[in-house]
Amino acid sequence: MGSSKVARTLVVLTLGLAVAAVALQAAVASKSKQQSRNLLVGIFDEGQTLYGDHSYSFPVLQELHTQVLRTNMYWGGKYGVANTRPGNPSNPEDPAYDWTLYDALVGDATKYGMKVVFSIYRTPAWAGGGARGNVAPKNPIDLQRFALAAAKRYPQVKFWLAWNEPNNPVYLTPQYKRVAGKWVVWSGLKYAGICNAVVKGVHAAKTSAKVGCGVTDPNGNNAPATSRPSVSPLVFINAMKRYGAKGFDAYAHHPYPQRPVETPRSKPTSRSSVTLYNINTLIALVTKNWGRKPIWITEYGYQTNPPDKFAGVSWAKQASYLKQAFAIARANPRIQMMLWFLFQDDVYRPRGFDWQSGLITQTGTRKPSFNAFKSLVQK
Repeated sequence: MGSSKVARTLVVLTLGLAVAAVALQAAVASKSKQQSRNLLVGIFDEGQTLYGDHSYSFPVLQELHTQVLRTNMYWGGKYGVANTRPGNPSNPEDPAYDWTLYDALVGDATKYGMKVVFSIYRTPAWAGGGARGNVAPKNPIDLQRFALAAAKRYPQVKFWLAWNEPNNPVYLTPQYKRVAGKWVVWSGLKYAGICNAVVKGVHAAKTSAKVGCGVTDPNGNNAPATSRPSVSPLVFINAMKRYGAKGFDAYAHHPYPQRPVETPRSKPTSRSSVTLYNINTLIALVTKNWGRKPIWITEYGYQTNPPDKFAGVSWAKQASYLKQAFAIARANPRIQMMLWFLFQDDVYRPRGFDWQSGLITQTGTRKPSFNAFKSLVQK
């Protein structure tokens, strides 16, 4: 082959490789953008966004590129909308309802370009047969009518959750009940009613909003005869299915690590726990029971040392683990949303009940995780 032909061949080959490289880069960039669009990134910190100082929190949340804010919508209790029984419960204008805190949150979230996830939780005494809080309503239709009123009140809110961690006795009790000589996963039975009530109520408002059920704690001992029984996520999912939970749009879960020594990729020490390591086991069971529902991770986080000397990791590790965790979620096509708990170290609860997984300390110092979170969504 002559030298001129060799040169022309080399030019063609070089150009071909260059074109292929550009095409590959474009494909990778396109895939990355698609993954970024498909994962909603947000914060759960109701102390700062529900009853905190919005003039402080919302500008900083916007600086963090927060896309989604989650808060509990308390049906009853200290921040309850319906502590007095309404005369017309499906009507958000019923005078028994007090939406003040939630109006402010939705208004400021809209102003700052953030979506809202409301978790309907906490039974008022009138709906719980005199009991209140972490008990199922005596009649699920009361919850259904409240969910309808709430969805009518906030048609701009497109994400709702039914309760919070119902497989944990802190949020729903009793977890087990002995019936005809056998232990029944009572929380799963009652939660099926809770889930269906919120689904029916929100969907009846016809706002195109989606409802997530489950909202499960990552752990559970499956030990009904102990002093503090709880139900593991996979057992709870099967109980939900057995007792008729249906119609929901997504399954929500909280895949926290069990111990601070665990990274987001560490295998949990308990076979009954579901963390990010084995999240696909949970996804497979959800698929088996209800089809290919999207997965919402509506809580996740690592506490830091300082200030928590017992359950915290270093500030540097928190930032690193945050990046790892969101990368795992982004790479999983079933995971649609992931929310970090908290925005700022807990300043609203008494010592011993506080939580120190914030991106900012109680005194306002920004941890390395602040910029790590900010980098998750490119503006």
